[in-house]
Amino acid sequence: MSDAVEQVRQRLLRAAHALETAKVPYAVVGGNAVAAWVSTVDESAVRNTRDVDILLRLSDLEAATAALSAAGFVHRRLASLGQGGHVDIFLDGPAAKVRDAVHIFPAGEKTTRDSPEPSPDVNESEPAEGFTLVSLPALVRMKLTAWRDKDRMHLRDLASVGLLGQSAAYPELSGELQNRLQHILDTPEDY
Repeated sequence: MSDAVEQVRQRLLRAAHALETAKVPYAVVGGNAVAAWVSTVDESAVRNTRDVDILLRLSDLEAATAALSAAGFVHRRLASLGQGGHVDIFLDGPAAKVRDAVHIFPAGEKTTRDSPEPSPDVNESEPAEGFTLVSLPALVRMKLTAWRDKDRMHLRDLASVGLLGQSAAYPELSGELQNRLQHILDTPEDY
């Protein structure tokens, strides 16, 4: 188990280093971002994740592909079920599985047709240890927008260590996202 966790961490650091060396703006999002934020308060509350999610401007995809390919990643474009588009991933080598990949989230774009909000831009980020991390407000917006089971679980992880505060702390959220956040705050035990 510890080897699997370390492989994900090394994949994250290799991808971040490749993008930073090539001066491609990005931000780490998803489960690794949640873990990074949770660890600032309570390392024992960190939940492991199996993949690496990167926020990237689509205009930088070509430069990111060159940088990540040079670092040993293999670009694949997958059809996106139910989204009407595609998903770009970078497999960790030619024989890797999709779960052993870096998944790209398009910055400033809706990830599905019916997403209530677009993803944040990569400039909504800050330096972390070894990579650029999406800001906490941007991460919360992404998780409230996606609203899958794992996103609600991630929001509850953030709430459990006191990182969500009150819904009033996020005045920029739309009414729908405010309601979702209030639901998380009102039902912390629902996993």
